[in-house]
Amino acid sequence: MGEYYYYNKEYSKTQALAMLLIDQLQPEDNLYARACHLLAEISKARGEHYAYEYYLALSAIADTRGATLEVASLQELGKTIYLNGDVQHAYDYLSVALSDAVECNAPLHILQSSQVLPIIERAQKAEIRSAHIRLYVIMVVMAVLLMILAITLYVLHRKNRQMNRMALRLEEANSTKDVYISQFLNLCSIYMDKLTQFNKMVNRKITTGKVDDLLKITKQGKYIEEHSKEFYDVFDDAFLHIYPNFVAEVNKLLRPEEQIVLREGEKLNTDLRIIAFMRLGIEESSRIAQMMNYSVYTIYTYRNKLKNRAISRETFEGDLMNIKSVL
Repeated sequence: MGEYYYYNKEYSKTQALAMLLIDQLQPEDNLYARACHLLAEISKARGEHYAYEYYLALSAIADTRGATLEVASLQELGKTIYLNGDVQHAYDYLSVALSDAVECNAPLHILQSSQVLPIIERAQKAEIRSAHIRLYVIMVVMAVLLMILAITLYVLHRKNRQMNRMALRLEEANSTKDVYISQFLNLCSIYMDKLTQFNKMVNRKITTGKVDDLLKITKQGKYIEEHSKEFYDVFDDAFLHIYPNFVAEVNKLLRPEEQIVLREGEKLNTDLRIIAFMRLGIEESSRIAQMMNYSVYTIYTYRNKLKNRAISRETFEGDLMNIKSVL
C-alpha cells in the first residue's frame, strides 16, 4: 500500500505507512530495509538530501544485518557519497554491493555497480596520487626543517663556543687587570717609600750642613735615573700584560727596514714607551715628557722620527689607537 501511494506521488501517506512499519519491525527485517528505502526515495523526491542519505544508511544497515545480498540501498548510498566527495567510502560500499550482486546473480545491480565503480576507482587512484604528493611534500618540508634545525644547532654551537672563548678572554682580562692594579699599587708604594727616604736624606743633609753634597746628588741626576728605571720596569710589565702583542702590532705599521728590534732582555725601549703612552690616550708631548723625564723637544723629535718610519705617515697615530688590548 505504501509503494502504491509512492508511485501515485502521495508522499505523505507513503511516509506515514513507512514510519508505522519502522516502529513495528526489527532493524534486521527485510521489510524494515524496504520501508527505509521508500522513505529515502520520498526524501530524494522532496530534495531533502541529508534525510535521503540517512534513510539509505538505515536501509543498508538492515540489509547487512538481515544478510540480504540483492541490495539497492548500499549501491545508491555509494553513488551519493561519491558525489559528495567521499571517494574512499563510496568505493568500499560499491565494491561490497557489486560483490553481493554477483553472488546472488542480480544482473541489473551488477550492471549499475559496474558502470559507476570504474569512475570511483579512478577518483580513488587520483586521491591516492594526491595523498602521495602530499606525503612527498611533507617529507620535503620535514627535510628542510631538519636542515634548518641542523643549521640552527650548528650556529648555536658556534655561538656557545664563542661565548666560552669570550668568557675565557674576560677571565684573562680580569686577571690582567688585577695584575695591572697590583703593579700600579706596588709602583705607588715604591715611590712613596723613595720619596720618604729622599725627604729624610735631604733633611739630614741640611741639618748637618752638607748642602754641597745634596746639590751634587741633584746635579748628577743619578737618583732620578735609578727611579726612572724602576718605573719603566713596572710600566713595561703592566702594559705588556694589557697589550701582549704590542711590539708585533707596532712593527706592522712600520716599513720592514725600519721595524723596531729589541735588545736581549729588553721589554720596551724609548720608542715603544712613547708609543705606549700614546696608545693609552696620553697624546700631549708635554705630559709624555714629564712621565719619562725628557724634554718636550726630545719627545717631539722621537714622535716625528717614528712617523717617518711608518708605512703611512698620515694615519700612523690613528692606526696606533686601533691596536687591540685583552681587556
